[in-house]
Amino acid sequence: MTLIPKIKMKKPVLAALVALILTANFLAQNPVRQQTPPPLQPPQQPVVGAVPPTESSSEVWQRTFDIVWRTVRDKHFDPTLGGVDWEKIRQQYQPQISEVKSDAELYRLLQRMLGELHQSHFNIIPPEAVIADNVAEPPTGGIGIEVRMIGGAVVIVRLESASTAETAGLRAGFIVKQVGDKTVESLIAPLTKSIQTEAVKKLQMARRVMREINGEPGTTVKIVYLDGKDQTHTANVTRAKLKGELSPRLGNFPPQYTEFESKRLAGNIGYIRFNIFTTPISDKVRAALTELRDTDGIIFDLRGNPGGVAGIANGIANRLSDKGGLLGTMKMRTSEVKFAVFPQTNAYTGPVAILIDGLSASTSEVFSSGMQDMGRAVIVGETSVGACLPSVFEKLPTGALFQFAIADFKTPKGILIEGRGVIPDVEVKWNRASLLAGRDAQLETAIERLAQSRQRERSVK
Repeated sequence: MTLIPKIKMKKPVLAALVALILTANFLAQNPVRQQTPPPLQPPQQPVVGAVPPTESSSEVWQRTFDIVWRTVRDKHFDPTLGGVDWEKIRQQYQPQISEVKSDAELYRLLQRMLGELHQSHFNIIPPEAVIADNVAEPPTGGIGIEVRMIGGAVVIVRLESASTAETAGLRAGFIVKQVGDKTVESLIAPLTKSIQTEAVKKLQMARRVMREINGEPGTTVKIVYLDGKDQTHTANVTRAKLKGELSPRLGNFPPQYTEFESKRLAGNIGYIRFNIFTTPISDKVRAALTELRDTDGIIFDLRGNPGGVAGIANGIANRLSDKGGLLGTMKMRTSEVKFAVFPQTNAYTGPVAILIDGLSASTSEVFSSGMQDMGRAVIVGETSVGACLPSVFEKLPTGALFQFAIADFKTPKGILIEGRGVIPDVEVKWNRASLLAGRDAQLETAIERLAQSRQRERSVK
């Protein structure tokens, strides 16, 4: 999603806070809690439209519906809503409020209505999906794996070293067939009927399975899987505490689980990976770039990264450029904001590669497409989701968060990423055979491209 926390401020500051993250499903499966110094400390926001003590549930639901409908009408970046007859949509969905029996049913109704826009970053996020500010560590545990849809199957593509999954015998390339008492087929079947693009449906399927796998630390989850020879096995895997941290709240943007990794690979190649663009990432990337300044190239691994605060992408791009440039332009209904990249005297100027895949979205797409258009990085992997609309969060009378897009995004070359995605310079798809062989073909290709780039630079000199 593309997020702009609801804080009154001047446009230059607003640009630093714009966030892009594909959130609805991300927050649901990863319940929640930059750098352009000095760090911003936005004030706590009051609940918008707090419920009067005497207001009935039906009245609250009606008022919530009205707020969502009016907000789209008045604040969508395109006054025509892409040709959608929003008044007709109101007439279609408003009568259904009388059939609503719970907040959860209301949220589903509102989400269906927002789906009529056929755009990303229009979501209703239930209160229970948001981590409170006073929570010190991620409440959800995991088993140390990531999955993707490959050829219609849910395949493990990343396995954390020494994780409970590895200890239980799971490996990259294995196919997950069942989680607990639910088959993978039953988990993803409802999503096959979605009106979303195929890219978004694959993303939602992978997240749905991961949401079932994750759970309270210390509990056990049964995983039925196929090994490299397609033999069926069952493993009971203990969920462990996540090793990352929770980012601070930014306006109405809730705390997010954040993990970061940097290291030096063979061949003197630097490697930086983080799961989301949040404020703690800025200092970590700065420190990593300092540590890796003598490398022959750096890889940013944004595979699976759903986005985050767009100002973080600008800050990182600044540290990779001694010439400056532009990541792209955010166009709102009556104005626009440019994501400028400012040249740095101590910038890392070696070759850069960025890894993306079908779960890379929003700020990941802003960063990778901008760096691609600037000619500053080679993009390797698979086409990204194509969900790249700047958005904001508002709190609804029920306590839920309403995320809505307020701008479109174009790359420096005028390319719209929404619905298209970032197309890699070098396409390398996830491949089960390579994974079973213990290889990461996308990473290997990025390393090769960086080595070739450095060799060309040296031959010129």
